[in-house]
Parts: sequence; structure tokens; C-alpha cells
Amino acid sequence: MTSLSLPGPRLSRRRALAVLATVPLTLGLAACGSDDAADAAASGGVADEVRLGYFANVTHAAALIGVQQDLFTAELGDTTLTTQVFNAGPDEVEALFAGGLDAAYIGPSPTINAYGQSDGDAIRIISGAASGGASLVVQPGITSPADLEGTTLASPQLGNTQDVALRTWLTDQGLENSVDGGGDVTITPTKNSDIVNLFRSGDLDGAWVPEPFASQLVLDAGGKVLVDERDLWPEGLFVTTHLIVRTEFLQQYPETVAALLRGNVAAVELAGSDPVAAKAAVNAGLEAAGGSPLDAPVLDRAWEQLSVTYDPVASALELSAEHAVTAGTAEEQVDLDGIYDLGPLNTVLTEQGLPTVTAGGLGKE
Repeated sequence: MTSLSLPGPRLSRRRALAVLATVPLTLGLAACGSDDAADAAASGGVADEVRLGYFANVTHAAALIGVQQDLFTAELGDTTLTTQVFNAGPDEVEALFAGGLDAAYIGPSPTINAYGQSDGDAIRIISGAASGGASLVVQPGITSPADLEGTTLASPQLGNTQDVALRTWLTDQGLENSVDGGGDVTITPTKNSDIVNLFRSGDLDGAWVPEPFASQLVLDAGGKVLVDERDLWPEGLFVTTHLIVRTEFLQQYPETVAALLRGNVAAVELAGSDPVAAKAAVNAGLEAAGGSPLDAPVLDRAWEQLSVTYDPVASALELSAEHAVTAGTAEEQVDLDGIYDLGPLNTVLTEQGLPTVTAGGLGKE
């Protein structure tokens, strides 16, 4: 088993943990601008443009379906939808804090960091998007946690949701690891798109990754699943992806946010009612994002590993915050009170005769 230092961009601990603490002040000042408030009032709560971020992952199926099927644009009307594809959540948070994004599909760990570092001011979770769909896939010779000592594992980015899950699980198994490198197991943050080739060449012993990369490791690279993350959560339910929005944007443009949510709900409903069309849209979205469409066996397996849902699975979020402390990607546990604003989503769901969702006591419903 190798312990090579692998290529690929890394996010330093200082950048991952400190950048979030610096930019929110800019956002807070911008939110107080009289020009912005005047523009919002004049628009009646409708923005000229909404800038949406997401990943080229099957766990972001709601975003891919919504974009490819024009479900967002159909609801947004005259509001222009501009999209940007990211590799992992910390980079998305940086774009949100810098004012380059208005809304984003993202995992819980970077969301929690963003909320904590901005003292609860910068973002709100407004909907769920996916549960499940993440695994630790390893080389065939690894059969137990003990076999991981001395290995090199990958995660998509330091401080992202899978990185936190990997570090937390390793710590629970008594395997030391560090955000600064070293320990019983070396964790090398690596772009999802690079992980399969590095695993196939033997330069990686395993990776904790979202779908479709876990299925690619299994079906295309001969890996085996050591941990299906669903097995670590009550009833197998945990948040992988949810939809967040800048608080300033939510306050200024409630009609645009409602339109975005209607598109999100339509995408989730399509995923449940017509999986063939939904998977075709996901594949088209992956290709449009600069990747290659997935082979049918990979896409089918990936699809079975997750649930596309507008339920944010709020019950799992506080445990995610605890995990960040255990993983060493957060200095202290974040107070999550107020992180959800599910009122607009529940209004949309009620209008459509669909079950409403709960914030679990952590915000508005």
C-alpha cells in the first residue's frame, strides 16, 4: 500500500478554516447598502439574475435535472439563470461570500462552517436536495479498518462533507489523521475527476467520495466498498446535498427564491416519477459541465445509492456539526439555531399538495 503524496490542488488548513472568517464582513456591509435595498423594493422582490452553483455529481441530481430540463428557467420567468460548476463545497462558500453566487447546492459541512464563521448572517438552508450517495471505496486487499494503517486515502477537498465524514470515521476507528498531514492514515484532498485514475494506477488506497465517483471506483477500477455512509446514520438518512442562499438575497428577492424552489421541487418530483428521464438529464448535465456521460451500469448503480429529496434531513445536521469538530476542520461546534428558513419551501409544497418538511427546531418552517 502506498503513502505517496499525490498531485492535485489542495486547500490549506488556514485557507479552509480562516477564509470564511474574513469575507462575511464584506457581505454584511453590502447588505446594508441603500442602493441594493432600493433596487429590491423597486423590483417587487424579483431579481434580474440569480447565480446558482452546483457540482457535476449525481448527488446534485436536483440541480442537474433542473438546469437540463429548464425547470428553473420556466419558473424564473424574466430572471436570468447563470450557473457555475464546482468541485467541492469550500470553493462554493468562498464564491458566495465574495458575492459571486446567490444560491448553491452544497453539502452540510461547508454550510455549517459558513454559518458559523459569519455568526449566522451569511447564508440560510432553504431546501434539501439529496440524502445518501457517499462511500469509502478501497483497494481489494483492504478488508478492515485495521488494514488502513499506513495507507493514503483521498477526499474531494479539505473541509468538504466527505472529507469530514472520512476523518470522523477514521478517528472513531482509532486511526490518527490530521488536517496538517500525517498520522496513521494520510488523507490527500484530490479533485473528484482525478481520483478514479489515481486509484486505478495504485497511487491511492481508497477514497471517500460522492456518487458517481464511488460507483466508478467499484465498477471501472475494481474497488470495493468498505463503508457505505448510510450505514452510519439512523435509518440510513443523512443530508448529502441541500440548497442554500445568501441571506441578503433571500431578504431582497423572495419571489426569485420562491421560483428557484419551485424549480427544485419540480426536479425532485421528476426524479421520483420518471427516473429514466431524470437519469438522462443528469447524464446530459454531467456532459454539459465538461465531463463525459456515465455508462449505464455506473449511472444505475449511483442512482440506487441515494435519494433525491427536498427534505433537508434537519435531524442529521447537528451531528454533522459535531463531526466537523472531531475531524479537526472546525475549532468548535457551531450553534445552528436559525440556519434553516424553510418557510418559502413549505409554502411551495403546500400549494402543490405535497408534504411539508421540518427544520428540527433549527430555524423557520
